[in-house]
Amino acid sequence: MRRVLAGVLACVFAISANASLAQDKPPLKLGGILDMSSLYADITGSGSETAAKMAVEDFGGTVLGRKVEIVVGDHLNKADLAANIARDMIDNQGVEMIFDVAASATALAAGEIAKARGKIIMFNGPGSIRLSNEACGPYTVHYVFDTFAQANVTGLAAVKSGLDTWFFLTADYAFGQDLEKDTSNVVVKSGGKVLGSVRHPINTSDFSSFLLQAQASKAKVIGLANAGGDTINAIKQGAEFGITKGGQKISPLLAFVTDIDSVGLETAQGLLLAEAFYWDLNDDTRAFTKRFMERTKRVPTSAQAGVYSSVTHYLKGVKAAGTTDAAAVMKLMKETPINDMFAKNGRIREDGRMVHDMYLFEVKKPSESKGRWDDYKLLATVPGDQAFQPLADSRCPLVKK
Repeated sequence: MRRVLAGVLACVFAISANASLAQDKPPLKLGGILDMSSLYADITGSGSETAAKMAVEDFGGTVLGRKVEIVVGDHLNKADLAANIARDMIDNQGVEMIFDVAASATALAAGEIAKARGKIIMFNGPGSIRLSNEACGPYTVHYVFDTFAQANVTGLAAVKSGLDTWFFLTADYAFGQDLEKDTSNVVVKSGGKVLGSVRHPINTSDFSSFLLQAQASKAKVIGLANAGGDTINAIKQGAEFGITKGGQKISPLLAFVTDIDSVGLETAQGLLLAEAFYWDLNDDTRAFTKRFMERTKRVPTSAQAGVYSSVTHYLKGVKAAGTTDAAAVMKLMKETPINDMFAKNGRIREDGRMVHDMYLFEVKKPSESKGRWDDYKLLATVPGDQAFQPLADSRCPLVKK
């Protein structure tokens, strides 16, 4: 009995000592630059903050004797503001790693700040292929998806099924332009034709003039090279115009489960889309989702699930390296496979691209759904080395050729 009591007391003292040590050392701060209030808020926003905090809690709350803290900033979808937040986080708040960054223009801006200061930045919400090409850096990780993979998975499947003429509705900024370009390349290489495109301002409420041009093109597919609220509005207004009833198919080239929930299955049924994660894929995704929903009342998007995974992978890297030095941590993160509820045998390449499986889904009919969030039918699992841009084609200066 005395031995048991002594063992218990030793554990208590050890925990107390660790807690005291964590209090003595400055906290390790991780910074989320998020869209908390605009058209990408459902995709990332407070859900990304929650996912990051869950990752920290599940890791134990401390690493190398330091308490881990999550700090966040709202970039309002403004690139200059994102750069200023990144600068303030690193220079004034002592942030060691930045995560998410929620849109491509803001990510490109924040990425330059992190690169100049030698800090790790892990992108979960943005999609521009430039982030692992021209804008890559030694401490940059593009974690969840990119325009190449979205185009490759969705566009290729569509053309193979006979949907071989396309017209694009494109958000007029880095992400939309890259998504249109990458999908156009896939369509043309697969034997299809691009009949035209029209660009719209980000956060557009009225798509009528753009949809009329797309309708008049007689293209079999109207590709939506946009995201968030823009995708939702375009799909809803396309239904009002009778576009799908007229025989044209609307293909959201980047859509999240929250978008489908906002649109509703009646309108969204039959849409083909590529995703990096879905809450109902397996036991691991369902278990994580249950805990996430207890806090948020919503299922996680792929970006939010990616935040949990990337923050966890970073903390494991810090622990294994025994330091927060960016070079040492990145070395270990690139050497260590990622196996969790988000990815199986994921890996970070030298260009910063995290390669993992992608999934092609079809949105269910209302009669096929068992309830809210039961939105997708899995059509195909595309291995990462087939979904993402081959390393041989990379335009990242870090890739040796």
